[in-house]
Amino acid sequence: MPPKKKFAREQIVDAAFEIAKTEGIGSITIRKVAEKLGSSIAPIYVNFEDVDELVREVIHKIADMSRDMLMRHATGDPFRDIGLASLRFAKEYPALFRDLVMKPNPHMQDYDNEMGILLEQMKRDPQLDGFTGEELRTILLKMRIFQLGLSVMAANGLLPEHTDEAWEIGMLDSAAADVLTAARLRKKGARE
Repeated sequence: MPPKKKFAREQIVDAAFEIAKTEGIGSITIRKVAEKLGSSIAPIYVNFEDVDELVREVIHKIADMSRDMLMRHATGDPFRDIGLASLRFAKEYPALFRDLVMKPNPHMQDYDNEMGILLEQMKRDPQLDGFTGEELRTILLKMRIFQLGLSVMAANGLLPEHTDEAWEIGMLDSAAADVLTAARLRKKGARE
């Protein structure tokens, strides 16, 4: 008969998340999680085959949190929404942000799928009417580059001291307007 589970999977994932939040994802070990729970390693192995399975569950929790951040403050403007969610995540969880965004890792594989969803939303946006799929991909990439740079600065404490969320929204909106204006001018110049 298998040993009785002392902790629910969710409790173990939460403990591993707490470690990742402060020390980074690479710091998750079965022993550290057991220590955090005040337990031996046995209950963790009852719930998870190995540390990789546990890390995958932590990544899943982080992805759910990110989606929740995005949905909680959704305005309908994908550039602003993604940018603000990224900034909030970078400021609230800088160690996780650096691990997921600034280091090569297998954890962000689904990100490109989510970009496909955004492209579909962009195709329905009347402001973006007339752009080809390739042009929309380029616009999205440019916005992604900008918002990622802004988020990296936030995660590393490199933004000017006077910044607040209103300033960040202004930066995101102005960058989006600049990218769209440049894309329209380029398109218009190509037709002439």
